[in-house]
Amino acid sequence: MKQFILDYIEQNNRGWNSKPEIFSGEDFQDCIVVAFGKPRTAVFVHMDSIGFTARYNNEIIPIGGPDVEEGYILTGKDSKGKIEGPLKIDEQHRKLSIDFERIIDPGTELTFKPFFKDTYTSLECCYLDNRLGVYVALKLFETIENGLFIFSCWEEHGGGSVPYLAKFIYEKYKVKQALIADITWVTEGVHPGEGVVISLRDKSIPRRSYVDKIIEIARKKNIKYQLEVEASGGSDGKELQASPYPFDWCFIGAAEDNVHSPKETVDKKDLLSMIEIYNVLLEEL
Repeated sequence: MKQFILDYIEQNNRGWNSKPEIFSGEDFQDCIVVAFGKPRTAVFVHMDSIGFTARYNNEIIPIGGPDVEEGYILTGKDSKGKIEGPLKIDEQHRKLSIDFERIIDPGTELTFKPFFKDTYTSLECCYLDNRLGVYVALKLFETIENGLFIFSCWEEHGGGSVPYLAKFIYEKYKVKQALIADITWVTEGVHPGEGVVISLRDKSIPRRSYVDKIIEIARKKNIKYQLEVEASGGSDGKELQASPYPFDWCFIGAAEDNVHSPKETVDKKDLLSMIEIYNVLLEEL
């Protein structure tokens, strides 16, 4: 994902309204910071995915919180070549494994095999969380004048990159307001096709005055949105809140069905309203 994003910027930036400044390399590990103009607001976009790590004898251990169902097709590559096989569940011993013809190298990373479906109304595939967040950022690159985009790692399994990224952008740009461009859940209160989701809280609670300001902007600009209130879950926002820097943050994203499965599904209308609200907020905040 890191290399894809860097290549995309290199190949497509000539027609953009503003020329980006790019920060990557050893000091940023696998993360990227992209700055446009004189930024006031930072958009955090995590690049990592849930999945599995091969242990011994083809036992597998989850990375993050993937959905597990007997028969899901997993894929990867080790020193001996390509890997593809169904997920197996041993209920008695509470173990997961991959059914494959040989022993896989321990430490090999496995992901869901993608089966991409593009219909008139929706997108369906694994890893829309957070490939769609990346897509939104790349679309915003075409038109914005000012903004910071932080492509982070490890959000799905505990975090760790946001603290040093927050330090960098705060000390270099004095930016202290952030938006989390991520994908959330369809629930009894959040419905497909009814607009982008502005989260009032998950396990973490952002500063209410900042969230209220965002809601007021969305209302005045007639952007279709939904409000989310949850007791669990988290994002890069939790690490910003725990950092020693005075960041305000708000999670704003489309909602998906079939979370963390091979069939994550997002309504296209919600994705379009996500792009719309980010364009507006980067101008108004």
